[in-house]
Amino acid sequence: MKSVRVWECGRRNSHTPIPPYAEKIMLTIDGSHGEGGGQVLRTSLALSLVTGKPFRIEKIRAGRKNPGLLRQHLTAVNAAQTVSQAEVAGDSLGSRELEFAPGKPQAGNYSFAVGTAGSATLVLQTILPALITAGESAIALEGGTHNPFAPPFDFLARSFLPLINRMGAHVTAQLERPGFYPAGGGRFTVKIEPAASLSRIDLVDRGKILSRRARAIVANLPVKIAERELGVIRRKLSWSSEWLEAEEIRDARGPGNVVMIEIESRNVCEVFTAFGERGVAAETVANRAAQEAKVYLASEVAVGEHLADQLLLPMAMAGGGSFTTLPLSRHATTNIDIIKKFLDVEIAVSELDRRASRVDVIAH
Repeated sequence: MKSVRVWECGRRNSHTPIPPYAEKIMLTIDGSHGEGGGQVLRTSLALSLVTGKPFRIEKIRAGRKNPGLLRQHLTAVNAAQTVSQAEVAGDSLGSRELEFAPGKPQAGNYSFAVGTAGSATLVLQTILPALITAGESAIALEGGTHNPFAPPFDFLARSFLPLINRMGAHVTAQLERPGFYPAGGGRFTVKIEPAASLSRIDLVDRGKILSRRARAIVANLPVKIAERELGVIRRKLSWSSEWLEAEEIRDARGPGNVVMIEIESRNVCEVFTAFGERGVAAETVANRAAQEAKVYLASEVAVGEHLADQLLLPMAMAGGGSFTTLPLSRHATTNIDIIKKFLDVEIAVSELDRRASRVDVIAH
């Protein structure tokens, strides 16, 4: 395996022009489409690596308060460029246009640092689909691991990766230190063993609930905050105190607080999270997570809102799959639109009732 140490985001100044042949076959992506955020960019990068199709994205994050590429988005671009030796133009902070022409993704030892509290888990999800079948790889990622605007590490490790592995992948992740927003400074490692391809998975029934757990984590904050949050979880969900755990972290780079509710069923493990904010009561934070869990439990679907968004791409890569879920978020519907630009698949969404939907991914 080759070993690569990647610069922290923002240190590279030179840009490689896209070759003329790539311009003739390049897909054009509207970065303001749908939810209009970083999701459009990350899905485009991931599928460009998987399919080898170059693309040009315009109006990147046009509807956001600070449009264009932020550090975590640029780190994702740099990561995708590094694992495939892609030719890239427009890869600079604040850029609202990007051209990306990938080479063949290569297995190796990689290290990527966001340099801020921007989500390192989203950087991983940009390159993971391509590296799953590229060979044996090891990846170290630094930045935000517990960020309110992205899946936290625990969701990745407990909910998403186990399903990816059931599809035929061999991926493990280990948290070395947490990085809470806004200080960041987290680090986790990922190991990927070779897999020939992904196989379809069907999650139409969550199955019998096997375990329930709620964790309230405080970093450099009084543990009393976590205890108050767990009190809300116990009352709102009528859970036993044996299922509740308060955790203190004293060596984090900055303060942080997260409530995580884990519901493990026979076919899927769901993780619901809410993050503490300055000026927001602990009880309010815990109630957000509890309410999300209650909606999921009452619906009897297999897959929650955020996991539904994450499963679309690997199911499309596998050429098929299905799941029941809550009504799709705008993130998910945007993801569907981008996936269909790169892959010849049908993604059918049918409404089961007012609070449940079914998604079927079908290869043409």
